[in-house]
Amino acid sequence: MDLFRKKKIELNQTSGMKKELKTTDLIMLGIGAIIGTGIFVVTGVAANQNAGPALSLSFVLAAVVVILSGLSFAEFASRVPILGGPYAYLYVVFGEFIAWLTGWLLISEFLLAVSSVASGWSGYVQGFLASLGVELPTALTGGYNRENGTYLDLIAVLVVVFVTYIVSLEAKKALRLNNVMVFVKFGIIALFIIVGIFFVKPANWTPFTPFGFSGVLDGAALVFFAFLGFDAVAMAAEEVKNPQKDVPRGIIGSILIATVLYIVVTLILTGIVPFTKLGVSDPVAFAMRYVGHGTVGAVIAVGAILTLLTVTISMMYSLARLLFAISKDGLLPKYMTKIDEKHRTPKKATYTAGVVAVFFAGAFPLDVLAELTNITALTYLILVSLGLLKLRKQFGQPKAGEFKVPFVPVLPIISILTCVILMLRLQAITWIVFVIVMLIGLIIYFTYGYKNSVMNQKQGESHLK
Repeated sequence: MDLFRKKKIELNQTSGMKKELKTTDLIMLGIGAIIGTGIFVVTGVAANQNAGPALSLSFVLAAVVVILSGLSFAEFASRVPILGGPYAYLYVVFGEFIAWLTGWLLISEFLLAVSSVASGWSGYVQGFLASLGVELPTALTGGYNRENGTYLDLIAVLVVVFVTYIVSLEAKKALRLNNVMVFVKFGIIALFIIVGIFFVKPANWTPFTPFGFSGVLDGAALVFFAFLGFDAVAMAAEEVKNPQKDVPRGIIGSILIATVLYIVVTLILTGIVPFTKLGVSDPVAFAMRYVGHGTVGAVIAVGAILTLLTVTISMMYSLARLLFAISKDGLLPKYMTKIDEKHRTPKKATYTAGVVAVFFAGAFPLDVLAELTNITALTYLILVSLGLLKLRKQFGQPKAGEFKVPFVPVLPIISILTCVILMLRLQAITWIVFVIVMLIGLIIYFTYGYKNSVMNQKQGESHLK
C-alpha cells in the first residue's frame, strides 16, 4: 500500500472551466468570505468574555497567524496554480494520504462555515421579521431540539438553496452578486466608523487588558475563524486569467484589508460601549442603539443580514470546487467531475455541496461546533507551512515572476508554532469532536478513496505493463 504516491503537476492541463477572473475578483471573493460574522457577531462576545478592549490585540495576533499562513498559500498558488488549493499543493509535495487528510479538513471547514453562517443569517432574519410582527411556527425556527420544540431551520434551508443555485451559474455571475454585497458591507462598516468615532470614550478602554494576556490569547483563538476564507481565493486558480500573479495578490490583499477593518471596528466598538455590556449577538448595531442612534443601528442590522450572504456564497463556491478537484483524483465519486455545458461550472459538485449543507443548516444547531472550524483550519495551515518547506527542498527556489516567501525556514516555523499555540487554547470537547471527524475521514479514504484513486489506477496499469 503506497500512501504517499505524489501527483505530478501539468500546468497545461485544462478543467474545462472559463478563465475569466482577475485580481479584483479574487480580492472581493476573499473579503466576501472573510468579513462577516467576525465583525457583525463575534466581536461583542469575544470582548465581553475573553479580551475586553484588548480584543484589537487578539485580532492582531490572529492576523499574524493568518498572514504567515497566507504567505505560504501565496507561494504555493504561484508555483502550483491548479484547482484544489492546499489539497492539491500537498498532493504534490507529501503525497496522496496527507492530501486527502487536508482535503477532508477543508471540506469540514467549508461545510461548517456554509451551514453555520446560514443558521446565523436565519437568526438575523427571524429577529427582523419579529420586529415587523411576523413570526414563523416554532418548529421551523431552528435545528432539531425537542426541548425547544424546534425541528427544522426553514430560513437557513432556503438561503442554502438560493446560494447553491447562484454558485451553479457561471463563476463571474456568482461573484458579481458577491462583489455587490461586498460594497454594501464596506458601506455599513464605513457608516459605523464615521458615526461611531464621535462617541468613543477613551475611559472605556481602561482597563485595556482586564483578563490579562491569557485573555488576549483566548480571544485570538476565538476570533481566528473571523479570518478564514482567504483560502477561498486559492480554490479559484483554474478560473483565473493569470494565476501565478493574481492568486497571491488576491490572498495577501484580502487578508490585509480584513485585518485593518477588524482592528479599527474593534477599537471603536469597545470605545463606545463598555466591554462588560457587549455580550450580545449584534454588537455593531447594539453600539449604535447604545448611543441613541437606533435608525443607524437598524440600517446596520439590515445590511448585516444582506452581507452575510457573501460569506455563504464564497464558502459554497470554494466547497464545490474542492469536491470537484478531489473527485477528479478519484478520492470521491466521479459524478462530481461533470462540467455543465452551458455555464462551464461543476454543477453536480455544487448541488452535492448544497444538499449536504442544507441538511446540516436545517437540522443542526451548529453554534457548539464553532471551535471545530478553528481546529480543522489550524491543522491544515500547519500542514501547508510544512509543505512549503518540502516544496523548497523538492523544487528549489521560486522562479522569476513567482511569489517567494521571505526568510524560509524561519517564517514557516513561526507560523507552525503560532498555530499550535492557538490550538492549545481550545476546549477538550473540541479536540474530542476533532478526533471523531478525522476518524470518519480515515474510514472514507481506506474504504473508498485509496482503491478508486486515479493514482492507484495508474500504478495498476504500470504494473501490468
